[in-house]
Amino acid sequence: MKTVFDKTTRDELICRIGTLSENNKAVWGKMNVYQALKHCTLWDEWIQSDKTNRQAFIGRLFGSMALKKVLKDEGPLARNTPTLPELRIKETTGDIASEKKKWIALINAYAHFSNPGFVHTFFGKMTKEQVGQMAYKHADHHLRQYNA
Repeated sequence: MKTVFDKTTRDELICRIGTLSENNKAVWGKMNVYQALKHCTLWDEWIQSDKTNRQAFIGRLFGSMALKKVLKDEGPLARNTPTLPELRIKETTGDIASEKKKWIALINAYAHFSNPGFVHTFFGKMTKEQVGQMAYKHADHHLRQYNA
């Protein structure tokens, strides 16, 4: 299974991020390229931060089952997968080049990831291996969204 903790995988993601421009049109979903880039930078900042998260009640009921389903194989995340409200981007315009640089830096930062107590607000406590696989799947999901 691919993981952002593998340098080759990080390099592949960075190459794909580099192909994004305002000319890319979404294959699915409502976000434009800027919104997707901003969403992905916020998501990776959240994963890499030492902020304490609490698992939502619905996550305590279904989170671990959902995580197992998502990480069961190499398959991509489903289209139109819901996101956390705080990671929804309302502004529709912004500096695409700057967001690409930020996202690339965050992808590179996984080489030194150290957040062993990460708790996803839906999936719950995740192992480092699960974080690496999920971070790859999340990035891949949004890059596929724009044929990148």
